[in-house]
Amino acid sequence: MTGHPKAAVCVLGTGLIGGSVLRAAAAAGYEAWGYNRSEAGASAARADGFEVSGDVEAVLRRAAEQDALIVVGVPMPAIDTVLSDVKSFAPDCALTDVVSVKAPVRDAVHRHELGARFVGGHPMAGTSESGWAATTPELFEKAAWAVSVDPGTHAETWRRVAQLALDCGAVVVPVRSEEHDQAVARISHLPHLLAEALAIQGNNGGPLALGLAAGSFRDGTRVAATAPALVRAICEPNAAALLAVLDDTLRVLEGARESLRANGEIAQLVEAGHDGRVEYEDNQRWVITDVRPGDQDWLERLADAGRRGGVVESLG
Repeated sequence: MTGHPKAAVCVLGTGLIGGSVLRAAAAAGYEAWGYNRSEAGASAARADGFEVSGDVEAVLRRAAEQDALIVVGVPMPAIDTVLSDVKSFAPDCALTDVVSVKAPVRDAVHRHELGARFVGGHPMAGTSESGWAATTPELFEKAAWAVSVDPGTHAETWRRVAQLALDCGAVVVPVRSEEHDQAVARISHLPHLLAEALAIQGNNGGPLALGLAAGSFRDGTRVAATAPALVRAICEPNAAALLAVLDDTLRVLEGARESLRANGEIAQLVEAGHDGRVEYEDNQRWVITDVRPGDQDWLERLADAGRRGGVVESLG
């Protein structure tokens, strides 16, 4: 651990999120390089001037030599393979990830005996596109970047991961892994399922329905344009939390159906939904200024602040 805020960064997986981290880190002044399993993706990154290789051993040995912060940017199904490589070639490096679930990644990290210097992360940013061609260093500007504050987290590693998120343009939301997964089931994973269902219904209406479709259908189905394999990789690892919120949603819709059948109206649904949207638009982040990594009870204090909408904008 060098302690330098611009210490090296090694990104494993240079798709949309990982590749954008690589771009943003380099733009912020980090020495940054990466690995990508697909040679086409690695070649595209090299063509843009970035050091990306398909040789994971060489990439990780360089990370070990330079005490780089390793950022795991592969989908959940590939996590175990990548962590096995990290264990073999760079087991002492600080480690984070940008995967859409936190508890399953944390558990995998501990299975591979890499937990001592691991801090989970998840930037809440993305598009329906994927691959290196979709990457941009501006992807994380003003975005929320969840950084785990699970019990046992090492303060210096947390600081290093949080600083990278800040340098990429994001604000840091401290969060416990299980609480993160429950939250993203509601605001990220459920929208994927609803978008898919809406797209199916539009298509079932045939050319007339699709020809009449306008803004509400376009916006409501935007994430249904995401590659199906990627949607599965995002949602299925969070199955328990997603199932719970899907059950809640079905109860809401069933209530609206019964009201429509009995009374011809959907007032309760649309009024509650309108209120929920207003709450989202009015929601204000507030800046956490009274907790520093390593302070007494800092993990619990940051977790509590995160629950109440607090974010970290600077590490001082």
